[in-house]
Amino acid sequence: MSPPPPPSPSLLKAVTLTHVRYRRGDPLGHFLAWVSLIPIFISLGGFVSHFLFRRELQGLCFALGLVLSQFLNELVKTSVQQSRPDTCAELEMCDSHGWPSSHSQYMFFFATYFTLHCLFRGMGVSSPASKIFLALLTWPPAALTMWSRVYLGYHTLAQVFAGAALGVLLGALWFLIVNNFLVSYFPLIEESAIGRFFYIKDSSHIDNVLKFEYDNARAARKKLASD
Repeated sequence: MSPPPPPSPSLLKAVTLTHVRYRRGDPLGHFLAWVSLIPIFISLGGFVSHFLFRRELQGLCFALGLVLSQFLNELVKTSVQQSRPDTCAELEMCDSHGWPSSHSQYMFFFATYFTLHCLFRGMGVSSPASKIFLALLTWPPAALTMWSRVYLGYHTLAQVFAGAALGVLLGALWFLIVNNFLVSYFPLIEESAIGRFFYIKDSSHIDNVLKFEYDNARAARKKLASD
């Protein structure tokens, strides 16, 4: 039995989640191609690890907000249907719309929510200097990711700035929704059957989570040694 004929190139569509191209021999492009994958590292490395080891409701709501933000990005893209720049044709990855940039929206949503959480919820540390330091950490990667999408030819400046603006707006709005409305349901979720089964918890009311867990771990070890 002979194999089926290969499909026409016009019928093929690439999964662009991690497929990033750069010009051969361009070290800056190579670096920015990896920078462009930061949203993947955050999603698979950061939030998956967070769920496995922390199970914090704030973190779970954070991840949910990013998912909703990307869903809205796709809705806007399909409604506006703005083409990617001509440079994208060389990359053979121009079968999706370009406005607004989903990478920029993701990173600026992440940076905005993370910053507000550091400044107003503490991120598990109590020192004002530590809060400010943590709050500033996410902005350079966000800016680099935005630049990488233009440099590599996947987006125009207008498309990445639109994504950044929408990310900031949605990040701030989602932070307000979570911490002014959804937070009141956290105790109910903690005490639910699912919450207790998965050990889901909320530690945002503790000023210094690191010190709290450190002190409790030492106390438990001393108690175990004395028994």
